Amino acid sequence: MIAFIALGILILAASSMLPAGFFPWIWNRLNVFATVFLGIFVEAVPYLLLGTFASGLVEVFVDRDQMSRWVSNRPAAAAVSGAFMGMVFPVCECGVVPLTRRLFKKGLPLSAGISFLLAAPVLNPIVVFSTAAAFGWGAMLFWRFAVSLVIAVTVGLIFSVQKEAEAVLRPVLSGHEHEHVHAETGNSIPEKIRKALLITVDEFFDMGRYLILGSVLAAGLQTFISQSALLAVGSGPILSVLIMLTLAILLSICSTVDSFVALGFIGTFSFGSVLSFLVFGPMVDIKSVMMYLQVFKRRAVFYIVSIPFMMSLLAGLIFNYWVK
Repeated sequence: MIAFIALGILILAASSMLPAGFFPWIWNRLNVFATVFLGIFVEAVPYLLLGTFASGLVEVFVDRDQMSRWVSNRPAAAAVSGAFMGMVFPVCECGVVPLTRRLFKKGLPLSAGISFLLAAPVLNPIVVFSTAAAFGWGAMLFWRFAVSLVIAVTVGLIFSVQKEAEAVLRPVLSGHEHEHVHAETGNSIPEKIRKALLITVDEFFDMGRYLILGSVLAAGLQTFISQSALLAVGSGPILSVLIMLTLAILLSICSTVDSFVALGFIGTFSFGSVLSFLVFGPMVDIKSVMMYLQVFKRRAVFYIVSIPFMMSLLAGLIFNYWVK
């Protein structure tokens, strides 16, 4: 991971030292790529660290019996409670993946885990206040959380028909992975904290490499695909939603700050298209998909990506044609 960070800094430094007349297009592209990559990565790292620290705390302080008492095994109740777990674990789309992976190991039902994975980046206090700061305590705030909740619970219920978690989760989550650090009963609080920190480091470097790869891909797409061209064709009620969904994937903006980016599209794009951006972006972007692939099998990732996409598209179209 350190090598990737150093490479990004080196590219940025090298591009700034090249003379402006020397391959100007390459100079500009390298500069944009390095800047975007570092911007995405630096923005995401604190939240990934928060998520991995929460993962370590879950490992040492939560056992399977506690999990079974907190979360119902009934599919509908589990999906709803999983969606609202974001209020307890305020993590964005970067930190929610390692935390969900740890919760699955602790016996969290599949429907609850999927709902939590999709809802937590939106249904948490930090994002509530950031959305309210950008759009006020009005329609955009309400519908962002309402639509996100509906999508997360729906996808959780769809996955609840799969009775065997092994068909969805990668083998390392099905009991075959050797844990580097084991929680033991009877340890003192300082010892448990020490073990939680060790797990945090382990998880951070494990998931961080996929965050880097996702950031590189997002930066590359933003560098070589003209966003102005996308915006130029995004004026219609259907195209505007599709363009904003595409931008949500490409920009890979953290859910804690995406409201302020979306605010800049108000007046240019319809209410429904901006809403779809705010709903879909925290659920699916390039870096989160890379991390999903480390938790779920590829077929499951396809459904985790495609179902929220279709439902976000439908929500945007409903608002464009019938609500706003």
